[in-house]
Amino acid sequence: MAGDLLPEDVLKSLEKGQLAPFYLFYGPGEFRLERVLDKIRDTFIPESARDLNLEIFYGDDADPANIINGAQTLPFMAQNRLIIIRRIENFSADQLEIFLPYLERPAESTCLIFVSSKTDFKRKFYGRIRALNRAVNFGELRENQVIPWIKHTAKELGLKIDGHACAYLQQIVGNRLRDLYSDMVKLQLRYGAMVVGVEQVKELAIHSRIYTIFELMNLVSVKDYSQSLTVLSRFLEEEDKRDAPLRVIGMLNRQIRLLWQTKSILARGGKTKDVAGKLGAARFSASDFVKQSKHWSEEELERGLSLLYQAEGHLKSGSRAKPVLENLILSLCG
Repeated sequence: MAGDLLPEDVLKSLEKGQLAPFYLFYGPGEFRLERVLDKIRDTFIPESARDLNLEIFYGDDADPANIINGAQTLPFMAQNRLIIIRRIENFSADQLEIFLPYLERPAESTCLIFVSSKTDFKRKFYGRIRALNRAVNFGELRENQVIPWIKHTAKELGLKIDGHACAYLQQIVGNRLRDLYSDMVKLQLRYGAMVVGVEQVKELAIHSRIYTIFELMNLVSVKDYSQSLTVLSRFLEEEDKRDAPLRVIGMLNRQIRLLWQTKSILARGGKTKDVAGKLGAARFSASDFVKQSKHWSEEELERGLSLLYQAEGHLKSGSRAKPVLENLILSLCG
């Protein structure tokens, strides 16, 4: 929510050694959240003193009084203590309110981090943390934020990757930060100090299962239903049976929205470079979207989003995934 802290605000404070006495970490961006927690653990307390000054609790079975007592304990052989409380949504309202007096007078040497996957700011505890400006929103990155995130993360990994390669990596992987991070680690291990370009990312992708869904997106985009069904079948065989169907829906949703944006830009007299600028895609990706968008009318794209919504509903209600996705692709390509 606007007004809450961003993960970058916490990292800037960490660099200065000035973390606040407590934070609430919340939002759907689980991978970014865990990365920030890792950085805090690695930076805030020296490794030699970590066992004595780091505690992790869980809302399923922790006693708030014990957590507060730990937070008020002075650090041992270090300047700071770190306490992480996960799954605080499992505390009752009464249990959460036990923390309120501590929030008004927290121990300065302790950083207490509450982690919540279901946050209700109408409740007194959550509302008070927000009022004290200690709520940190880990939202999903927007489309145009993903490439900057790739560049920043690559720098942290010591991976030298050019801008076109960043855009190509996003194109084949999508916006799933965990998968992007995994592929960047592979690139760094394979190419070391070498500057990674599009060809190196292609080489990685061709030998990766992730390439299959990239093929599928391109085939649906040009309405090749025969090859689309073949690649869909291969993808469902290769991937985790539980996650793969909804992943196809998510990637198709992204693809259709990008095609729609491309078509709108072209309709206003825009060129390929305008598409690249608006979508955050490198020129080669923008050229693909320009060509693919010619296969679609705006009405078909609008209908496509409706079909995706219906298919997602069928999957979540327990319908068999393969027939649902095959019918969806036939309808989109038809």
